[in-house]
Amino acid sequence: MNQPILVTGATGSTGRHVVAGLIAEGVPVRALVRDPGTARLPEEVEVVRGDITDPEAVASAAEGTAGAYLLWPGFDGDGVEETVAALARHARRIVHLSASHVRDDRPAEENGVWGRVEAAVRAVTDEWTFLRVTGLATNTLMWADQVSGGVVRAPYGGASRSLVHEKDVAAAAVRALLDDGHTGRSYDITGPESLTQSDQVRIIGEETGVPVRWEEQPPEEAREEVARAMGDPGYADAALAHWAGLAVVPEPVGDGVREATGLPPRTYREWVRDHLADFTSAP
Repeated sequence: MNQPILVTGATGSTGRHVVAGLIAEGVPVRALVRDPGTARLPEEVEVVRGDITDPEAVASAAEGTAGAYLLWPGFDGDGVEETVAALARHARRIVHLSASHVRDDRPAEENGVWGRVEAAVRAVTDEWTFLRVTGLATNTLMWADQVSGGVVRAPYGGASRSLVHEKDVAAAAVRALLDDGHTGRSYDITGPESLTQSDQVRIIGEETGVPVRWEEQPPEEAREEVARAMGDPGYADAALAHWAGLAVVPEPVGDGVREATGLPPRTYREWVRDHLADFTSAP
């Protein structure tokens, strides 16, 4: 492939691995980043300045590309349709990092911003692939400071998630960008098992050698902390309701990673081993 692939979110947890995967395949890569000076991407990557929410910058970055990895930041969908249309004018094959929250059998308004991005992509190209991710294991790095202190205190230790390794998400994206047979498909991208939060902490302790235990936090106390941190009580209510639901109905395990890549998904324990330094270097 002589034309480059455009990677948005190239400095993020999945985007960096998408970049690395494409380079390993000998494919030229162009990265759209807000600040090229701090991107720290491989020297062979063509780095261009721009914001994914700026349609003109996106159209300029996409010119001459064969496809794009699309990551939409945050929960605000304003401007999605304009940006996606600008992207698709040049990059006809689009692989979008979506969320397992999206369901084809529910009203569009219930699918959130990810569903809105999916609808926008469907409207402008037939060469789309959606990676509907349950949750990234990297989100548990928020516990790193607590792990070093020996206690992780949070609500709903019994909430179960099928967290996925960011490398598996990237591997699925690379295959969808480069190979035939993935367009028009949505993959349920999950880990190979659904683990409670308390079990995740136990595994972190076993792999790091740091004695650590789970301490259940009262939901109302957690709600106040989240509302204060996010500045949005509504977000806190939704987040706590989500965790409460996962304590009753575990997050499902899908076969999307194997379907997209031909390989089994990595376990959470493997993810922890890949991130030992992130936990053991925390203050």
